[in-house]
Amino acid sequence: MRHYSYQEQFKQLYAKSVELYRSGKMDKSAWFDADELAFIEANGWRVQDFFDYGEDQVHGGEPSYEIAQSIEQVRRDYFLHIQKGVPSENRIQASSLPGKPESLDGIQWLPRIIQKAIGKLKGELNDEIMYSCGGDRHFLQTHDIHPAEFLRLVWANMDNHQAIVDFVKARSPLAQA
Repeated sequence: MRHYSYQEQFKQLYAKSVELYRSGKMDKSAWFDADELAFIEANGWRVQDFFDYGEDQVHGGEPSYEIAQSIEQVRRDYFLHIQKGVPSENRIQASSLPGKPESLDGIQWLPRIIQKAIGKLKGELNDEIMYSCGGDRHFLQTHDIHPAEFLRLVWANMDNHQAIVDFVKARSPLAQA
């Protein structure tokens, strides 16, 4: 794998995923050849990530390539530098996530997105869970936080959820209204 130019290959796979989804090819297990699968795995990504990006792009026009790439760059950095290229054996089930209406310090959805961000960073999300799904994007847009920025925030404060709360409150236009 060429580290210097990995973003170009990611861009090609993102575009390919959008086109495959748009053309009705829903069997994601047939989307990529052996070299592409090896590239995905070597960067700590999942085929499901590309499927989710293709699906959401086709149905809602987001996340854009730039947002998807920035999210996956943070995941890649965590995978290569913290996990030393060794994938986690753990998988988070959707049923174990905090409920959508749950709140932390009065901020609805925050407990859920924190757990999803931790799962994304560690590569532990089950295929039924997408970090930066429509609900996450609504939360992040409402509080004016870029999805990759939120991942880095959680990475820096994984054991300090109060720092995450404080950041969200300071950033949120709702707090300034």
